[in-house]
Amino acid sequence: MPVLLALFYFFYFAIIAVHIIFLPKVLSGIGYTPSEIGIIFAAAPLVRFMVPFAFIKGVQLNRNVFNTALVLLALSALAFYPALESFYALLCANIGLGIGLSLILPFIEVIALEQVGKERYGKVRLYGSVGFIMVSLVLVEFLNTPQTAILYLIAMVMATALFGYIIAAHQTATVNNNDTPSGSSFNILRRWRLWSGLLLMQISFGAFYNFFTIYETAQGISLDMTVYLWSFGVIVEIIMLYFQGPLLRKNLLGILQFTTLFTTIRWLLLFLYPTNLALLFVSQSIHALSFALFHSAAISYLFTLYTQKKLAQQFFFGISYGLGGFIGAIGAGYIYELWPSELFAVAAGVALCSFALLRSSANKETSSQ
Repeated sequence: MPVLLALFYFFYFAIIAVHIIFLPKVLSGIGYTPSEIGIIFAAAPLVRFMVPFAFIKGVQLNRNVFNTALVLLALSALAFYPALESFYALLCANIGLGIGLSLILPFIEVIALEQVGKERYGKVRLYGSVGFIMVSLVLVEFLNTPQTAILYLIAMVMATALFGYIIAAHQTATVNNNDTPSGSSFNILRRWRLWSGLLLMQISFGAFYNFFTIYETAQGISLDMTVYLWSFGVIVEIIMLYFQGPLLRKNLLGILQFTTLFTTIRWLLLFLYPTNLALLFVSQSIHALSFALFHSAAISYLFTLYTQKKLAQQFFFGISYGLGGFIGAIGAGYIYELWPSELFAVAAGVALCSFALLRSSANKETSSQ
């Protein structure tokens, strides 16, 4: 199972690489405006946020639902090719992609945490980072037409669907029975500070995921160097994922606060020094904290906090990467169109608010004990 999980993560995050590094640049190159790019890339996170609410009323994320999501993911990727020149067709394809992505990763994350545990999770999950960096380095050499990026996206989706199907076919009964039949007792409002902090953290990433490539190349940094910056961030992410196990034995809420504070510093560096290569690499080195350690601490904390484990993971991806990604993409699109130089200053302010809420959540937990 660890090998199958590693292969799934490899191709899943290769999809993400094509989607967030190259497609915004491709769309910009064929005439889409920043606000249109923001809307298109906000669609998938929005549906990712909406999907988990269906599961509160008793729908279960079981193998049949998972396999249906794999089919939808594949069909949506294929739709990108004929839809590339049409705003609304491309928007619909991205919505389908978002629904598929929103269902398959929480299902796999629970299997991974059950099978390998939180301390070894990073050593399996790091293969996703390897897939991200490898497709980035390969595609930058061959991205001569918009269709090339779409073909890579389709290939990565098909491989992800294949290994996802194999993992689902081999899953154990333990994973199937993790959640209670209904999500009616699942309540995120009891810990609204925690969930709000997770949400704001991903809102701050909207500027980075959707406009970092456009932002840096507009400042005069070459596309090749921008991809090297992306790749460096993923390299330090891989290192963190490999060695983070002992850290995850410690106070997970404290780790979340620490990583959001450093994310604030990261966005400030991009705002203040957008053309200083040395500081750009310093900023990217913080990706080890702001993504790798934050992500692992968040899913591990929620895994121990809630009995309905798949539902908790769905809401984590739905609220943080879904709603947070939606607001972040829309907001970043309009901010970049109106005040491009202030984009990462706003992102830093949002990350600082995330830190404040998570700190408040930790204080609340301490006072209630």
